[in-house]
Amino acid sequence: MTPNDRKYTKEHEWLLIEGNVAKIGITDHAQDALGDIVYVELPAVGDAVEAGASFAVVESVKAASEIYCAVSGTVVEINEALDGAPETINNDPYGAFIAAVEFETLDGVELLSAEEYDAFVAEGN
Repeated sequence: MTPNDRKYTKEHEWLLIEGNVAKIGITDHAQDALGDIVYVELPAVGDAVEAGASFAVVESVKAASEIYCAVSGTVVEINEALDGAPETINNDPYGAFIAAVEFETLDGVELLSAEEYDAFVAEGN
């Protein structure tokens, strides 16, 4: 079940927004498509990120997939636990964030509700 407490992108990332900080991870659909995740290349705290640009890489037994940031801002936290246990994303995709980004604005950012995201995935995306 797709949680209603966050927003989603068409690139299959989720954003849990608290004030002007967004915790970002990948959706259950994305982790399922990737298969067993074996490594996560995390950004560094303090990195500047641009909306639409890659800021992390998730590697699975099938492929490596770039993770795109939906917002522009600064990385303020990373999930260091993923260094030793990348499979946490497979086990709990909505609990295992990749990084938290402090942003200025959500203006112009296309985010989907859980219902809109589920419909998008159901269409074969």
